[in-house]
Amino acid sequence: MSDALLDFLSSIGEEVVDAEEESFLLFSRTIPSNNLGFLNSRATTIDLTIHSHDYTIHQSPTLLSSTRDGGTTGAVLWKITPLFASWISSTSTNPFWSSQSQALGKDAAVLELGCGISGLVALTLAPLVRKYVATDQEYVRRFFRQNVDENRPISTKKGPSKKGRAAGGGTKRGKDSTNANSDSNSNIEFIPLDWELDVPRNETLHADDTTTEAGFDLVISCDCIYNEALIPSFVRTCADVCLLRSAANTSNHNAKGEGERNPTIAMIAQQQRSPDVFEAWLKESLRYFRVWRVEKFESGPRTGSDEAGGSSGLDEGSGYVVHVLVLRDDLPFTPCT
Repeated sequence: MSDALLDFLSSIGEEVVDAEEESFLLFSRTIPSNNLGFLNSRATTIDLTIHSHDYTIHQSPTLLSSTRDGGTTGAVLWKITPLFASWISSTSTNPFWSSQSQALGKDAAVLELGCGISGLVALTLAPLVRKYVATDQEYVRRFFRQNVDENRPISTKKGPSKKGRAAGGGTKRGKDSTNANSDSNSNIEFIPLDWELDVPRNETLHADDTTTEAGFDLVISCDCIYNEALIPSFVRTCADVCLLRSAANTSNHNAKGEGERNPTIAMIAQQQRSPDVFEAWLKESLRYFRVWRVEKFESGPRTGSDEAGGSSGLDEGSGYVVHVLVLRDDLPFTPCT
């Protein structure tokens, strides 16, 4: 890890070194009750606006209540997702868009673990980066593709016209999307990935690329930590994805003498539910990663405006937390090649 990246991570929050201490600190605070965290688990569609862009998200209450093996929590939209999607796509205020971070930018490659049916993070972030790979179990694919296809921004270089205006006054292109690709959902790919069964590899996660990819700049997971039994496989999958960049750095350095790219940053956003589950996740993560809790959610002064990033909805006391992780140098396993 470069000194510049370490300085950046230290500037957004204090490094977490003890899982029990972090869990006690977070769960001893007064936080609002967000129940399980569904926005509306009975609705088949949910309307919301992010950065002046209106979205209609299809979900499946029937699938959520089914007895499908492997879980069904990805079948509906969770409360944290719109908040996280808005924050991560706020290019003018989110500190991860800074040159010091190098995690996000127009040339960034992003992978999402456990994307669920909504496609909301992909819809808001993909227009601003080069490549977006969304992963989850196969059952979410149909709804994910429907939501991505039906909520695609209208391409225009001169800004939204009257035809590009959605119901409720929102537009098909948001304020922070001025640097978006001309077809802003053409770089979104869904790839099935089961944490318990699959090993992430470049050739499958970058299957649509004609050039050799060097892993990912950012790995995102939004509210996927709720089942203690899945924690080891989830953390290991996250580590395996981050290792793709490490392996590429080693290969390029040995073969071409090129300089290393920044390591992959993993960003884990979650609702505070069970302190025991949270602590179990953090203990497992600390085996593989150095961890920082995000305390600084914006790069500039507060303005009091959600759209401007003055309040992310993820700040202290919100009932939500965001941690960033970077692989340790002394990993407790041999990387897959």
